[in-house]
Amino acid sequence: MAITHALIAENVAKAYTTGKIATRVLEDLSIALEERELALVLGPSGSGKSTLLAILSGLLRPDRGSIVALGEDLWKLSRTELERFRLQHTGFVFQGFNLFPALTAVEQVMLPLGYLGLDKRTARNRALAALEEVGLGSRVHLRPLEMSGGEKQRVAIARALAKKPQLLFADEPTSALDSVNGKIVIDSLHRIARNFGATVVCVSHDHRLAVSADRIITIQDGLIQSDTVQSETTRSDRLRNGSAPADATQPELAP
Repeated sequence: MAITHALIAENVAKAYTTGKIATRVLEDLSIALEERELALVLGPSGSGKSTLLAILSGLLRPDRGSIVALGEDLWKLSRTELERFRLQHTGFVFQGFNLFPALTAVEQVMLPLGYLGLDKRTARNRALAALEEVGLGSRVHLRPLEMSGGEKQRVAIARALAKKPQLLFADEPTSALDSVNGKIVIDSLHRIARNFGATVVCVSHDHRLAVSADRIITIQDGLIQSDTVQSETTRSDRLRNGSAPADATQPELAP
């Protein structure tokens, strides 16, 4: 069976300049991610993983290299074309939830659907289905102040899922969650990849995510240290035993 790559980064480099000092964040980094794959990018703070996520999702232009997503070379698109591509094909789960205090869970999820041109009834039905998928079917009328951290993150995932994205990007989705809520979020991301056909790219320093990932990419100082595809058998064994892969069990570098 031919492998279909949903997202390809080739020779990507990025540096930030402060005055006359340039700090390299990514250096000639290349990866190719498949459809229906949950890819976890692991690394300590300052490793370049969040910059990589921003570049892969079309939020940040690299200094060098190319990003091809769903067959489109992102940085050859006009600004309008890029914005349309991101609206129609991508979802983003932010570390800080990015929820509006005055809106209920279902209203949070419905909000971006209006930009897709959906009528209110269709948007509400899709939002309710997304909330049900992440286990919040009975909590749709809660506002952020009435939610736990885990529930807020699941609303954020539902908001991304409701768009039916082909590419979903998650930035440290479990960083503020306990182990129980962290596992719920991890399982939700994995189901999105499996059941909805999305390619999910998650960056984190949380090794708990490793047991659910199809692929684990470790990054340090802007360079890929390892890139491991986990077989279904290996992943199932680790889920059952609650163990992380060898690369992920190494002591985490200090931020």
